[in-house]
Amino acid sequence: MIAQGARMSSKELYLRAQELMPGGVNSPVRAFRAVGGSPLFFEKASGDRLTDVEGREYIDYVCSWGAVITGHADPAIVAAVAKAAQGGTSFGAPHPGEIALAEEIVARVPGLEMVRFVNSGSEATSAAIRLARAATGRAKVLKFEGNYHGAVDALLAKAGSGVATFSLPDSAGIPEEATKATLLARYNDEVSVEQLLDEHRGEVAAVIVEPVAGNMGCVPPRPGFLQKVRELCSRHGVLLIFDEVMTGFRVARGGAQDFFGISADLVCMGKVIGGGLPVGAYGGAKDLMRMIAPTGPVYQAGTLSGNPLAMAAGLAALKGMDDAAYAELESRGAELESGLKAACGKVPAQVQRVGSMTSVFFNSDPVVDFDSAQRSDRQFFGRLFHALLERGVYLPPSALESWFLTTTHSRQDVQKTCAAFAEAIDELA
Repeated sequence: MIAQGARMSSKELYLRAQELMPGGVNSPVRAFRAVGGSPLFFEKASGDRLTDVEGREYIDYVCSWGAVITGHADPAIVAAVAKAAQGGTSFGAPHPGEIALAEEIVARVPGLEMVRFVNSGSEATSAAIRLARAATGRAKVLKFEGNYHGAVDALLAKAGSGVATFSLPDSAGIPEEATKATLLARYNDEVSVEQLLDEHRGEVAAVIVEPVAGNMGCVPPRPGFLQKVRELCSRHGVLLIFDEVMTGFRVARGGAQDFFGISADLVCMGKVIGGGLPVGAYGGAKDLMRMIAPTGPVYQAGTLSGNPLAMAAGLAALKGMDDAAYAELESRGAELESGLKAACGKVPAQVQRVGSMTSVFFNSDPVVDFDSAQRSDRQFFGRLFHALLERGVYLPPSALESWFLTTTHSRQDVQKTCAAFAEAIDELA
């Protein structure tokens, strides 16, 4: 056991962790397999800074994989969680905090009339697909290569995120039958969607999409792509599901539907609405959502769903995201994008951004889909990752993940990041 008060390095902690947890981690990408070396262990965070167990400080662009939008240890969130905890950490019963967060979400998201809280993005996408199948009486689901929708058996087919990082087409332990009803289209290729919907006419319940792909790096939708997908879904009687676990309340006040002016039938949310605590949600129009038990035949439940701590944290986070906060994020994102482009110099690179989501791909051509994302020079990224660590900048430990900003990233932080990036590129190129 680790003695109380003992100080251990990240390497020492990692050796110990590997004896207790698979790979020493609780989520695969954290193990640094995609960039080499061993993971850092952190003991505290504040604003846009992480501090590791050895006292080194880093400007953070992981931001709990997008969950932390108002900065680590946001005083408003900390106070809200502390107050909620004094009243009890879990009721397993209704409480006013659920209503308060639901009202805030419904008021922000276009077309959203009802939500159901769950405990993760994976739960949200799984439940939304179950609902779509019940509503349409159809079994098949169309997803896009490189879009990751959580650890859902039916959706782990050419997924991005950690699955792509480890070059796995899906996952062991998933029977062939689980993905037999899953159709794969190419992201940013509406023709592939049209062909599949025509070929499987009357069989597809839903199209699920990350409106901005974030799990193969940040890959924006081409102009007109999402509009065409919406049109095709309406034509074929297929429900359109926006997986906004990453984009929800990050790219705009009302999420990607607000940002792109497109209405989805169902939307899945997570990360930001938990304020750093585990939470997820899915929602849509009342006629669809009333099909969920106890008012309808679609069963979905969760003992800790609507947890009072997560509800309080999420409400505090959203209350902190007003129009001025989004304007600041956009300004800072534009500065980061411009600085990174300048820092890349003669190295072939693509800096891609939507709002406060950014990625740098070491490709000669823009990244528009899963295939072009995989052509990025991942070995160079791994070397760059460690060069930036030495300079106090912490990126996602994979070339196929989006970077994130918070409202606490200052202009000086971005300038420091871009200067470190330029130094690292000069050193490695």
